[in-house]
Amino acid sequence: MKLTKNLGMASFALALSLAAVEVKPTQAAVFNYNFTANVTSGANQGQYFGSLRYDDTNLNGVGEENLNVSNGLLSVVFDYLGTRYTAVDDFDYEAGIAPVVSFNDGNLVGLSYLVEDQFFIGGDVNTPSTGGNRFYSIVSADLLSTTEQGTVSYTKVPEPMAIFGTAIATATGFWVSRKKKASAA
Repeated sequence: MKLTKNLGMASFALALSLAAVEVKPTQAAVFNYNFTANVTSGANQGQYFGSLRYDDTNLNGVGEENLNVSNGLLSVVFDYLGTRYTAVDDFDYEAGIAPVVSFNDGNLVGLSYLVEDQFFIGGDVNTPSTGGNRFYSIVSADLLSTTEQGTVSYTKVPEPMAIFGTAIATATGFWVSRKKKASAA
C-alpha cells in the first residue's frame, strides 16, 4: 500500500514537471539568451558577457530567417571593456536594420551586432546582416578593418515555468524519499 502511494506521488510530480517543460505556446513568445564572447587573441583577451531578447512573432521556423530591431522587438546588452552597450549602440540601429539575430529552421544561429571603433559580433564579415558566433575587433564601421579575435557562445535562459516544475518534482522526490526512510525506521 505504501509503495503504491509513494509511486503515485512520484508519478504525479514527474507528470507535473514534464507538463511545465513541454508546454508549447500557441502564440508568439519572448526568448532570452545569454552570450559569452571568448576573446582569445589581440590586446583585450578575456570573456565578455551579454544577453539578447526577442519576440518570435515574425518567425515561421522554416529555413533561414532574421529578426532585427524593427520586426523582432530585439534588445541586446553587452558588457565590453567596462562599457555596457545596448542595441542603440549598433551602427545601423537608427536605420532600424540592426542589430540582427539569425535563425536556421527555428534554431538560433547568432547575433549580428556592430559597434563602431569597438567590435563586431557576427558570422562572415562578407554577410554582415546574418548573425553568427565570431567576435571581431573593428576600426570605424568598415568591415574591411575587422580582425577575428574569438568566438561567441549562446545559452538559452530557461523559462520560469520549467524551473518551477523541476523544483516541484525535486521537492516531491525528496519528500517521498524522506517518508520512505521514516517508515523504514
